[in-house]
This record gives sequence, C-alpha cells and structure tokens, in this order.
Amino acid sequence: MSESEMLQARLSKLADIEEIKRLKARYAAACDEHYDADAIAQLFTDDAVWDGGKFGKAEGRENIRRFFRRAPEIFSFAIHNVMNPRIEVDGDHATGRWYLLQPATREPGSQAVWLAAAYHDEYVRIEGKWLFKHLRVDSNFLTTYDEGWARKRFI
Repeated sequence: MSESEMLQARLSKLADIEEIKRLKARYAAACDEHYDADAIAQLFTDDAVWDGGKFGKAEGRENIRRFFRRAPEIFSFAIHNVMNPRIEVDGDHATGRWYLLQPATREPGSQAVWLAAAYHDEYVRIEGKWLFKHLRVDSNFLTTYDEGWARKRFI
C-alpha cells in the first residue's frame, strides 16, 4: 500500500468515527426531546436490538419505536451526557464504548435522579449510512439526587 493509500485509509476511518459520533449525538438528542420514538427508531437497523438491562429490551426497529413511545412514562425528563467514546471501525462494521451520566426525572412521582451507565454499541454501514445494530446499556447506578450513589446505588 502506498503512502497516499495509507493516508486515504486513515482519513476514511477518521471520517467514519466522526459519523458514528454524530449518530450517537442524534440518539442522545432524540432521547432528550421527550424520547422522540420515530427519530430514535430511524437510527437503528430493521433487525437491531436495544438492550437497556433493567429498563427493558426491544428487538427490531418497530419494537424499539414502541418501547420509546412509553419511555416518558419512566423518565419524563433526561439529559444524556455521553462521553469518552472508544470507537473501532472495521470496514462496514464498528463497535463503540461510551460513558453516560444522566440527570433525569423518574416517574411516577417526578423524582430527581442520577443515572450512570456504560454503552456498548455495534454499528453497521448500510448504503453509506451508519446505524445502530445493537445498543446495550450497563447501569452503574440509578439513585436519587438527594441520596446520591454513595448511600444508595440503585433505587
């Protein structure tokens, strides 16, 4: 491989990583806009899996859409702060690991909470567009704002 080809390959990989970051940002924004189920579903492949652990699991784009239509019943307010991406690209497949720190309002009862988790994502490029193939959320804590994670890690 020539130096020019190696440079082009590196640039392509960096461009893919940036597109995946934008995909994750669109996901977070749609969640923070009262869980816009239609916008969220469009970010996933037809046969994707969204696995929220204790929060539930949905398989397939339409089931993901249905799941997120009910999400405001769990969290009526949320700000998804995603950070520290570790993205590995291999052709039309990629993986990503992210941290999440999320202030939220949990229903019923409008309780202020903190959620911290790690995302484990798989992505595929279909017709030039990166989409989620599998998104898994591993929660580190979900605690009330008042008590904090040191006193009560999971509510």
